[in-house]
Amino acid sequence: MSADLHPAPLTLDGSCVLHQMFRFDWPAWRALEAGDRQRMVAEAQAFLGPLEAGAAEGHPNQSAVFAQLGHKGDLLLMHLRDSMEELARLERDLAKLELSDYLEPSESYVSVVELGLYESSAKTYAQLAMEGIEPHTEVWNQRVAEVVARQAEAMGVRLFPRIPEGKYLCFYPMDRRRGEEVNWYTQSMAERQRMMHDHGMIGRRYADSVKQIISGSIGFDDWEWGVDLFADDPKVFKKLIYEMRFDEASALYAEFGPFYIAVKLPSQELGQWLSLEGGTR
Repeated sequence: MSADLHPAPLTLDGSCVLHQMFRFDWPAWRALEAGDRQRMVAEAQAFLGPLEAGAAEGHPNQSAVFAQLGHKGDLLLMHLRDSMEELARLERDLAKLELSDYLEPSESYVSVVELGLYESSAKTYAQLAMEGIEPHTEVWNQRVAEVVARQAEAMGVRLFPRIPEGKYLCFYPMDRRRGEEVNWYTQSMAERQRMMHDHGMIGRRYADSVKQIISGSIGFDDWEWGVDLFADDPKVFKKLIYEMRFDEASALYAEFGPFYIAVKLPSQELGQWLSLEGGTR
């Protein structure tokens, strides 16, 4: 019996993630009285401040605001919560703010923090196959569930992370190619494990300067994964992603969506960002 009979690697799921991208209606904002603008900023700051701090107990469940660069939008909000229901409630509460009347959605992305378990999967499937245990039988499911539970307990901080402190954010969605000749999903477990190991080794060299959150979005959005990179120097995004383009997992099997680059915008600085004084914002 081959360990490759079950091709899907085990994964661990953590925080539900929502990215919201907005364009800001500057002409309508300029037409408001100064007092109205100040009131709306104060309401938004009072709403966003506690969300940035996150929960005092349990999972962090934070939100963060970023000022986008380029034409794709003006603001990017990132939210991590324990459930999709909580994200839906947060999205609704945000829409109730007066300031939301001046936010035009330009894009969004829904996903779940995901950790792949290629190495554990290969070992587990091989052991079960050696014991003659057929995939998806009661015993097989129980043994797999035990592995997932142990790994989830050990990786709790990574599954339910705080939003890293980096000043800059680079977010992009991606797929694995499923073409007629080049198809990630037809490669053996061993081959995919090898390529992901090599891919991960590149990322580890940048661990001191770049923090990442990888989320899975199959069945949730138009791409298969979302990648969030955080750093204090945005140029490191270019170096890291460029170097990764040369590894086999990216060069042959990766398709990339649009890239979003943004600067962290703490809620206490929102008033300055929205200020019309001095002709800048």
